[in-house]
Amino acid sequence: MKFRDGMWLLREEFKVEYAEEVRKIDVLDEDTLSLLCPTRQIHSRGDTLNRAVVTIDIKPEFNDVISITATHWKGGKKLGPQYPLYPDGKPSLQSTVIIDDAGTTLTAGNLSCTVSGKPNTFDIKFTDVNTGKAVTKLGHRSVGFAYNPPPGSPMQMSDMTKFSHYMFTQHNLGVGEGIYGLGERFTAFNKVGQQVSLYNSDGGTSSEQAYKNISFYLSSFGYGVFIDHAEPLDLEIGSERTSRLQTSVKGQKLKWYLIYGPHPKDVLRKYLHITGHPGVVPAWSHGLWLSTSFTTDYDESTVSHFINGMVERSIPVHVFHYDCFWLREFHWCDFVFSPTDFPDPAGMLSSLRTAHPGIKFSIWINPYLGDASPLFTEAASSNFLLRRKNGDIWQWDLWQAGMGIIDFTNPAACDWFVTKIHYLLSLGIDTIKTDFGERIPDVDVAWHDETVAPEKMHNYYSYLYNQLVYRAIQSYNGPHEAILFSRSATAGTQRFPIHWGGDCESSFEAMAESVRGGLSLCLSGFAHWSVDIGGFEGSPDPAVYKRWVAFGLLCSHSRLHGSNSYRVPWLIDEESVEVLRKFTELKCRLMPYIYSHSVASRSGKGPVSLRAMCLEFPDDPTAWTCDRQFMLGDSLLVAPVMSETGEVEYYLPEGRWTNFFTQEQKHGPRWVKEKHGYLTLPLWIREGSIVPLGKEGENRVVWDYWKDLEVRCYAPTEGRGWREMGLVDTEGGDRGVLKVQEGRLAVHFLEGRVTVVVDGKMEMEGVDLGGLRVRGQRMVVVEVESDEYD
Repeated sequence: MKFRDGMWLLREEFKVEYAEEVRKIDVLDEDTLSLLCPTRQIHSRGDTLNRAVVTIDIKPEFNDVISITATHWKGGKKLGPQYPLYPDGKPSLQSTVIIDDAGTTLTAGNLSCTVSGKPNTFDIKFTDVNTGKAVTKLGHRSVGFAYNPPPGSPMQMSDMTKFSHYMFTQHNLGVGEGIYGLGERFTAFNKVGQQVSLYNSDGGTSSEQAYKNISFYLSSFGYGVFIDHAEPLDLEIGSERTSRLQTSVKGQKLKWYLIYGPHPKDVLRKYLHITGHPGVVPAWSHGLWLSTSFTTDYDESTVSHFINGMVERSIPVHVFHYDCFWLREFHWCDFVFSPTDFPDPAGMLSSLRTAHPGIKFSIWINPYLGDASPLFTEAASSNFLLRRKNGDIWQWDLWQAGMGIIDFTNPAACDWFVTKIHYLLSLGIDTIKTDFGERIPDVDVAWHDETVAPEKMHNYYSYLYNQLVYRAIQSYNGPHEAILFSRSATAGTQRFPIHWGGDCESSFEAMAESVRGGLSLCLSGFAHWSVDIGGFEGSPDPAVYKRWVAFGLLCSHSRLHGSNSYRVPWLIDEESVEVLRKFTELKCRLMPYIYSHSVASRSGKGPVSLRAMCLEFPDDPTAWTCDRQFMLGDSLLVAPVMSETGEVEYYLPEGRWTNFFTQEQKHGPRWVKEKHGYLTLPLWIREGSIVPLGKEGENRVVWDYWKDLEVRCYAPTEGRGWREMGLVDTEGGDRGVLKVQEGRLAVHFLEGRVTVVVDGKMEMEGVDLGGLRVRGQRMVVVEVESDEYD
């Protein structure tokens, strides 16, 4: 929201008042600063009359994190909901307050905040304690409030129903600083220059709207900001004042957390302490998901035909998904299978599971009810549906005729909804696609919980919805067997994985949009992400489909899904079958590597995929610009091909890189232009990496990840070290760590036949460990405790 008209003038629809000086500082609870900031410089006693003040509380939260709260009137009613903070406990804090000639300085770990002691001055600087390097600052006229429309006299404030009140803060943007994150955004990767509204919308991927608006952003200058407001927020990111980032909210208070890294991974890790760590997903979920698609005509025989057709072509289906039309028309979503198309759903799922051992099943739901369903009457009579202020059930005919919305602020409605989820699980369903959750009204609504504000519930509804279904699956299947496939989200929803990129077109441009969205979401605290392979809207031509397959199978999760056309490969062309087989096998082989990173993401070690290049190479300015490539984990660089000709341009950061497919080596930093067929794409391994692979032809995603491995090692150049590669079992338990020490590769915990490849050269091929104990591998000579190998 813009309040100014250029540098000098205000917009005529606003009256704006700024905190003009820090008049007084109180130290509360030994380490919290409370600043009294009048909206006029005080030079005499008379200047204190008829004058507003802004109170700014600066509090150390934990080491390297400081919260800033700006308040105009303290008497505002505190309505919910509030984000649940520190769900895993609050980290430790070491803080001090020092008052000297420079002013008042508060420290929290390695982050300090200094309030200038100069009279009639408003100047607050944030600094690295160790280096003295500036982080950011609140300068002249950077905190204040605004009225719309502008009152002619303070007397008019006696009736605030006629005015809107906004709080805002502005911190500096440095020269060359970039801003990233803010949820799954499909616009330009670097948000500087953009106006961003954090308001969940079903706008597709080719717009400035977002399904997942997250009030957290990451700066290339080593810090991040979490804005602790569930209600919609407006950000002007160098788009009103070009050297400032402004956040505004409707209300009397604005609170945000400044999170200092300085490494971007550290910023993300500390942010996750505040809003919660990503949930662990089951290993099977990383496999290939096949969907019926949306408006296609399908029944039980169609499902069997698709699964059998994939298996006949040696392409495994790890998860089969039933989209909307498993339900009866006009009855969405009342949890009843269409009796015409699926007369015996439990029997169908059981038969498919017998014929295809290990297969899992997903099903689509949303939190709405069409009033053609008898379930609508049941929910309405029990007060489980959102109401208007006059007592009517809130309904409209968008999406479903007479659609009502489940009121998740009603505990009884939540319990009732859980019984419906458990019913689906009892039939043999394994996971739920929690679609929608964005179109939640914030006008003329009355929630069951009268302590919540409608404007806050708009975004926060997605949190309640996903949390409820995720925990329902956990309670039925066990704590480590829960996974969603969700479209909407807000801050903290990373705790209930996973999320996919919403409705994209079937084009190369939409592929690029999706990459930007996935990168931005995974810079917002989310560890897992997926996309509709081939695009959702329309029918992809063969080139788009095949290129998207290669990209989609290197995301953390991979689903074939469309709108009005099927996504099985033989309906595209025969080469698509080969491409899908190739990249599905590649993902299955990579499972020891992928699932280790999936488990590690829980502790804040970074997203699985899409991991932005800047997280691994923060000191490389070019890495912050890369929005058409990503890292899969910390060692594999992926550059999707997004052209019909197969031409692609990508960036290799500093170091030696090895091509996964050819073992060719290139040295960075450099830009590379290549042309690829459909069976390859730029997939490069970083030097110093240890990459464990399953055997050739592997088509499972759940297997013993420490058995029968091919271990590829890529030695670092001088001055750079090896990275360790931890291996886990299919339950996420630690099995051991592949690491190089003094030139030896530790593989003593591996079992079966092991092959070790070093820089593309075979060093140990197919050694059957049996009961033998491998001491290590010198990178040149293999030493095994056996007379067979010397």
